[in-house]
Amino acid sequence: MKEADRDVADCREFSFKLPDLGEGIVESEVSAWHVSVGDHVAEDEPLADVQTDKAIVEVTAPVAGRIVALGCGPGEVLAVGSELVRFELEGDATPASSAMPSPAPAPGKRGSAPSAKPASDPVYQQVLASPSLRKRAREASINLADVPGSGPRGRISHQDFDAFIAAGGSLAVPPAASPLGELREGVRELKLSGMRRVIARKMQASKRNIPHYSYVEEVDVTELEALRMHLNAQRDDAQSKLTLLPFIMLALVRVVPGFSHCNARFDDAQEVLTEFDAVHLGVATMTDAGLLVPVVKHCEKLDIWQAAAELGRVTSLARSGKAPRDVLGGATITVSSLGAIGGVATTPIINAPETAIIGVNKMQQRPVVRNGEIVVRTMMNLSASFDHRIVDGYDGAQLVQSLRTRLENPGAIFV
Repeated sequence: MKEADRDVADCREFSFKLPDLGEGIVESEVSAWHVSVGDHVAEDEPLADVQTDKAIVEVTAPVAGRIVALGCGPGEVLAVGSELVRFELEGDATPASSAMPSPAPAPGKRGSAPSAKPASDPVYQQVLASPSLRKRAREASINLADVPGSGPRGRISHQDFDAFIAAGGSLAVPPAASPLGELREGVRELKLSGMRRVIARKMQASKRNIPHYSYVEEVDVTELEALRMHLNAQRDDAQSKLTLLPFIMLALVRVVPGFSHCNARFDDAQEVLTEFDAVHLGVATMTDAGLLVPVVKHCEKLDIWQAAAELGRVTSLARSGKAPRDVLGGATITVSSLGAIGGVATTPIINAPETAIIGVNKMQQRPVVRNGEIVVRTMMNLSASFDHRIVDGYDGAQLVQSLRTRLENPGAIFV
């Protein structure tokens, strides 16, 4: 007899586990509950919103019944296979099978997920670590899922564990009270949750695992800015207003065929580099939920107006919180821009598993020397970061110089 069937036969209770949301996800945050203990729910009624690094997914009830227990509080993280909700079944209600159903996408929060797989010992079995390290983690009451691993497929070493503790990793036992406790008025401690927690983990993993190097070059965009203003003045109502980014998108299309290892994704666990002919450009976008990277697919097939329209579409979806998974994944190279507040130079962090990222800094008029004379030109710095395991310094510099040449001579972007 299956476990779920035994539960039904013996006590008329059914334990619904957190489904597997796909793409290697081993845990998810329950960002909001739609039910409480004691509530009576119908089959397919919404139970909770579950946050992954790609989307928010609405999980629905697989059976009708009364809520007996919830697996965690809002904002807490559960491992896949942990109990999400326990039901007391009503009438003749019986789960169709012990397999966990797929959650339905939340309205306005699109995303799909395959059916789930059961898991055991969720806290300690969903990560790669040696038995001796698991023992240390249990003794220290530390969840290994919180410890970034630097080994193949994210395997956690003793050095990773020591670094986590040295950096102030959270222990279950609180530290002794500070003798300066009376000075804590006006101090707020905010637990990271939702998208901010996802961003923090991804940034930490990227910086820890990828040996970055950065290269900064100034670009004279006087001619490019004149062309942009001219095209905007001539556009019709159906055409999107041109910013600088569509020009950079098309310039990259011309440049990256000569630097295919920069338009690529690196699987460090398998030590396999996948290079792409297509340019799927990630665009780092600030949203209310934090930094997201929607992707403009197949930039090589777009003209300048199409590039502007598609850029506006995917960034709007990201900012609205309604971007489907296919919009938030699959980038082969990323551009990051802070627009008018872009500063003089940045050192952007690579959007793993990509191998390069281009940072666009603000345009400003500066005095420069041209033909022995001081003139005022519209200047802008490009800041690029590269994965030094894949891209040598010379190649990174050459890519930026090639990009600079096309931006300073904008006719080359369209030839």
